[in-house]
Amino acid sequence: MPASATALPAFGTPLRLGPHELANRVFTAPMAGVTDLPWRRLARRLGAGHCVSEMVASRAELRASRKTALRMSHDGEPGPVAAQLVGVDPAEMAAAAQANVEAGARIIDINMGCPAKKVCNRWAGSALMQDEELAIRIVDAVVRAMQPLGVPVTLKMRTGWCREQRNAPRLAHAAQEAGVALVAVHGRSREQGYGGDAEYETIAAIKASLRIPVVANGDIDTVAKARAVLAATGADAIMIGRAALGRPWLPGHMARALADGVEPAPPTPARQGQWLLEHLRAHHAHYGHVGVGSARKHVGWAVAALPGGAQFRAHFNTLTEPQAQLDAVAEYFDRVADAGPQDTAP
Repeated sequence: MPASATALPAFGTPLRLGPHELANRVFTAPMAGVTDLPWRRLARRLGAGHCVSEMVASRAELRASRKTALRMSHDGEPGPVAAQLVGVDPAEMAAAAQANVEAGARIIDINMGCPAKKVCNRWAGSALMQDEELAIRIVDAVVRAMQPLGVPVTLKMRTGWCREQRNAPRLAHAAQEAGVALVAVHGRSREQGYGGDAEYETIAAIKASLRIPVVANGDIDTVAKARAVLAATGADAIMIGRAALGRPWLPGHMARALADGVEPAPPTPARQGQWLLEHLRAHHAHYGHVGVGSARKHVGWAVAALPGGAQFRAHFNTLTEPQAQLDAVAEYFDRVADAGPQDTAP
């Protein structure tokens, strides 16, 4: 049965970001290898208020690569389109912002939160939080490049490099003064990676000190947790990351619950199967035959909590043709639906 609770007034109103009005206040976190164009289109259709692209490298020589070209593609994506940039050189980041606007982006997000070694070893992502002067020079360069175009700049960050260096409040304030329009904060340090529990005290401190919207991110996997995080931080919006793996419908589900005060019933396996087939077809169309391999993780996440999900994933991972994947998913969800309703609540 749907769970009842008090509606949150702010979550019934859109959030303005520069000239744009975002559909609602539940966003999806940018995740490399996950939040690509097919995924974002589906998540937005299912109710996510805002979706940021996978991170796009700022280096000009990489823009000709197929990987970067696909990440910069926004064909059929509902607006306003948001592109996330990663890099360490202020001039390169400003030029990359220009290139992404030419490709269709209308919001530019700066990555100061990725904990991956291959990113941090280049002093990009969350490693930038160790060099506050460089971090703000990058923010300033991107904001200056975007201001004449009317393109707002946002910032995604962590609490700091490590527990002892939680400098996010200072950096967030400096970013605001440089012209950033919104800050999203994952409640972990880079040192934590994705381990341990997210903490929300730092996000609350940032919210208390800024005039611009602040978005809370980290371990928000249920409507109840979303309410608790909002109460603890006072954030203007929330951002859903790993909890949406295989569940692109979850942000929209949370947005409706927070705005209405009544949590809708979770989608049935049959409905989830329809959405997964839609996603799979779009994934194949976007990537071509190589999408057969990259589709496996999405399908694996989607079936993980369903009956026989582990066995089906093992079988699915042996398939090498797009149509075989589509047929297998359709047959699997027919079997699950025939078995009766399942509890798929987040």
